[in-house]
Amino acid sequence: MIERQKTSKRGFGLFRTTHLVMILAAMVAFLAACGNSDGGAKTAGASAAATSGGAAKVQPPAVINYGYIGTNKLNFPGGAEGWGLYKGIIQEELKKYGITEVKPVAFPNGPDQSESLISGRLDFGSLGDTPAILARSTGAKTRAITQNSTDNIGYLIGKKGGPTTIADLKGKTIAIQKGSFMHRYIAGLVKEQNVPDVKFIHMLRPDGEAALSRGEVDAMTNSAIFALKQIENGFPLIDDATKHPNLIGGSITVVSEDYLKKFPDFPKVWNAAREKALKDLQSKPDEYYQFLSQLNGFTPELNKKVTPIETIKEVNFKDDGVKLLDGTKKFLVDEKLAEKDFDLNQWLLK
Repeated sequence: MIERQKTSKRGFGLFRTTHLVMILAAMVAFLAACGNSDGGAKTAGASAAATSGGAAKVQPPAVINYGYIGTNKLNFPGGAEGWGLYKGIIQEELKKYGITEVKPVAFPNGPDQSESLISGRLDFGSLGDTPAILARSTGAKTRAITQNSTDNIGYLIGKKGGPTTIADLKGKTIAIQKGSFMHRYIAGLVKEQNVPDVKFIHMLRPDGEAALSRGEVDAMTNSAIFALKQIENGFPLIDDATKHPNLIGGSITVVSEDYLKKFPDFPKVWNAAREKALKDLQSKPDEYYQFLSQLNGFTPELNKKVTPIETIKEVNFKDDGVKLLDGTKKFLVDEKLAEKDFDLNQWLLK
């Protein structure tokens, strides 16, 4: 039954009131006759989402925008998230909740992705823990919902004929991706080893690799598979984070608080879909490494060596993972790389 607001009688005579009632009655009759129209169908669809108690459930938007780091022709990340999207496992699960399309959006680094999340162009995204923490420290309204991995290794690669030891870095110029987990690694390494007068220059990976090849920088930070390729090509490995466990990075998935208002159960739904995708790739390791090979252009064998399936986290925010996040946050705050401190436990949705 359609409820209508009672019209005030102030300023109206009996004739006008009676005339209005007649018009309203006619409109009600017309709407009743059109009960099977498109408008009725939309109302029925909305009513179908109501609970048994009569309170309407929150209906998430049909399209969700997901950010990830890296670019490739398939437009998917690696890991359980990428495999689930590639195979349609995640899309199938999200459709149960009214989400009919997942739009993956690639970014060259974490800070760029964070900006898009803050601006509302993204709903959620997976990125390194350092840029995610840095964004939160500036007041970004995000919540961490998944800890994808806890062993991202930063590598320090020297130019040919250049520095070969950490001590050799004194007074040298290093290309870094500012705000990345590799930035945290090199900043921590220089402090730990007390190397003075090191100059950092922000460059994205392709630019840094080109500058290193031309000898325009003395060293650069790089991530696992790309660093190993440089080593194969004769560039010296100066150091890597495996020698400094406190400087190892991780990956994390964050969602905007605005999106959580639209879909409060999203963290539970997403992690269940991710878990299903992870179990599927665990049962098909050869096919998964071939998938990674399509993403980055390296051989399945090298992908298996650098990013083994075993490194993908199955359980969210275990004690060792939270300890890693807390250590990273503390370092960034102490070194004044983070704008301000915040309560980690208030950020994590476990």
